Amino acid sequence: MTSEVFDRGLAIRKDVLGADFVEKSFAAADDFNMPMQELTTEYCWGAVWGRDTLPRKTRSMLNLAMISCLNRPHELKMHIKGALKNGVSKEEIREVFLQVAIYAGVPAGVDSFRIAKEAFAEVEKGA
Repeated sequence: MTSEVFDRGLAIRKDVLGADFVEKSFAAADDFNMPMQELTTEYCWGAVWGRDTLPRKTRSMLNLAMISCLNRPHELKMHIKGALKNGVSKEEIREVFLQVAIYAGVPAGVDSFRIAKEAFAEVEKGA
């Protein structure tokens, strides 16, 4: 798949999540899940993240809250790392998860704090 929106999405996705991560995702894709990789890249990253109205830092903070509420730990860890790249501080991440705990429940907040600590440790190790 190639289009202007897809190409923009691929560039943003690589910038936020890391080129290595994105390239591994595409390399691991097969006939079954390649359409999901393409959909995610074009519409999520190209059509939405590619809009100029909200800065990436704000989009990252929104994603952290929503993904935390949806209980998607793998995606949350990945987006915590991306949020750090987008300029979201550890203190701001903490505040997002405190807000999640109040509005989505303490268990969601507790899990998010645990996942954040793991993500911070991996980033610090260079993983």
